[in-house]
Amino acid sequence: MTSTQELKEVIKDTLENRGVLGQIKARIRAEVYNSLDDTSDSKPPLSNENMMINELIREYLEFNKYKYTASVLVSESGQPKQPLDRAFLAEELNVEEDRNSTQVPLLYSLIGQFMNKNRGKSTKSAMQNRGQSSRFLDDLEHEMASGGINHITEPLVVRGGRK
Repeated sequence: MTSTQELKEVIKDTLENRGVLGQIKARIRAEVYNSLDDTSDSKPPLSNENMMINELIREYLEFNKYKYTASVLVSESGQPKQPLDRAFLAEELNVEEDRNSTQVPLLYSLIGQFMNKNRGKSTKSAMQNRGQSSRFLDDLEHEMASGGINHITEPLVVRGGRK
């Protein structure tokens, strides 16, 4: 019969291999935070700018399946539980969307527009014009077209090429 320590190691390895150990740890952290959250300590009013920034971060977190992190963000920041309307955010931030960009968080479009000095060009052409690799967007478009996109696993283009 195996020892208790060996059994713990096998269970830990199994949970890590399934990819659920991190989720369990995140859930525990969120629950601990919620239990420690002092509701008598009032938070300052949430500014419009912070509300939009928090919403961009929440959309990114939820898209990438960081649901416990997103729940802590909402709880800690005082962000409304109901997400802000994406079309409203896009309009307020002057984000030009096409059918592909609506499939990913607005943060990706903002980064693409920031990289492009001429806001009239698409993210893909902006990256190509700057001499950057457009493999990220090609991969993303392929995943969206095949219906296999659940979250972004490719890193964004960083200074000097891909990460």
